[in-house]
Amino acid sequence: MITVLAYDVGTSGVKTCLFEIDDRIRIIDSVSASYSLHVLPDGGAEQDPDEWWQAIVQTTRQIARDHPEQCATLTGISFCAQMQCLVMVDRRGRPVCPAMSYMDQRASVEMRLIGGKAPRISGVNAGILAKALYHTGAAPASVKDPVWKYHWVRRNKPEAFARAYKWLDAKEAIIARMTGKFVMSHDSAFATLLYDVRARKGRFSPEVMRALHVNPAHMPEIVASTDVVGPLLAEAADELGLPEETPVYAGGGDASLIGVGAGATELHDTHVYMGTSGWVGTVTDKRAVDLSAMIATVVGADPSRYHYFAELETAGKCLEWVKDHLALDEINVYLDKHSVCEGMEARFRSLYDYMSEVISRSEPGAGGVLFTPWLHGNRCPFEDPNARAMFMNISLNTGKTELMRAVVEGVCYHMRWFIETQEKKVMTSSVVRFVGGGALSDVTAQILADIVGRPVEVTENPQDAGAVGAALLVAVGAGITPTVESARRLVTVHARFEPRRELAQTYARQYDAYRKIYPANKKIFSLLNRG
Repeated sequence: MITVLAYDVGTSGVKTCLFEIDDRIRIIDSVSASYSLHVLPDGGAEQDPDEWWQAIVQTTRQIARDHPEQCATLTGISFCAQMQCLVMVDRRGRPVCPAMSYMDQRASVEMRLIGGKAPRISGVNAGILAKALYHTGAAPASVKDPVWKYHWVRRNKPEAFARAYKWLDAKEAIIARMTGKFVMSHDSAFATLLYDVRARKGRFSPEVMRALHVNPAHMPEIVASTDVVGPLLAEAADELGLPEETPVYAGGGDASLIGVGAGATELHDTHVYMGTSGWVGTVTDKRAVDLSAMIATVVGADPSRYHYFAELETAGKCLEWVKDHLALDEINVYLDKHSVCEGMEARFRSLYDYMSEVISRSEPGAGGVLFTPWLHGNRCPFEDPNARAMFMNISLNTGKTELMRAVVEGVCYHMRWFIETQEKKVMTSSVVRFVGGGALSDVTAQILADIVGRPVEVTENPQDAGAVGAALLVAVGAGITPTVESARRLVTVHARFEPRRELAQTYARQYDAYRKIYPANKKIFSLLNRG
């Protein structure tokens, strides 16, 4: 048996988890801490890497205090983290400016300038696009892609850019602070869209870096997710309350590790994730790209496998919006203010549980109401930073219950759209694994099964799937299980939800209408939201 400390570094906070692993993986304890995401009026989305570090210190010290014996003999530290952040650091591994989140969409000017002249495809010169697709298997066709953020810093913060030593992603910035090493795992390197998928050994493509005007000296060493990057440095160990020399593994990004934590590691396995963001990922052994739908294969924690990956910017964030603006009354229009959970502690653990109970009593199809989950633009299967969330088909009979259900259904319609679009290029699985905070709700899991028309399996501790995946990498590195694919045997399924066939017609009608909303409103979104 081994013990592992795994960090799930998300958009809104970090969860630090302590695991035991033998013939299955078990969580011993977890501690969370939040930090800020600064959404700016100009489309920016920034975070302070020092806040990431302080949250990690706070949660680690609490775990170490509560479990001193296990933390004294850790087999390793590992990571699962948000991806496609741009973190420019100096030689000490300290950030030279705020980290630009994957949600940041300020770099449209840089994309136009560096992306080359016409003829353009998906906003990038056709010659550059062809070169990128050939060498990297993907293309920087979104304003949110990291290379455009790199040039945004270069143009808008030249003093900071001049001090930059390396371009890192979120977990790599933390690893640099822990070990003094500047690395990227294969999946993080691929997410820069500069990774040479044709090279036998991991490297950044010289041809693509030259075409996109990226300084090769800014790029770190590429390592395997199951590699030990180095021992924990004395200074970091002292801050964290852990033994010096504890092995620090490279870990992986959320797009590659949440599928591992879901146990969806075999060829064609499909999983759905609903956290702050959301996606559908399918394991494949071939590269694929669909520029028209903004879907591409990304390198997984096992570099011999890919994840065909379709992302929704705001999934669970939509449920948070519902909690703040529908379930709670923010303008104080009531006679007697009280918590809906008062006196109901035995039935409901949280307001989200109460919301699930309310939604379960509402009519499937939400009384004909539709919701589009595009609170921060949309990336796939269409790219439009101007797209926004909307309720459609509200009538005199519509109440908050229908609106709340419509939000959950809207996210699930988008997941169905992803699966159907993926099937144009790859084979998806007949049973879908479901993880993330959204999977804590049996109501949401059943709605997902009904809408996608496939059985849905939920794992134990689905909200910790990223940390589970990170811990399983240590199990592979330590020899507990031979491969990333075989790690699925360590993951336990908690519940299974079968689609209710009697609802198929209702959801087919709603889904058909949902898919027509964006093209019918594209010009209006542009009129209201373009810069």
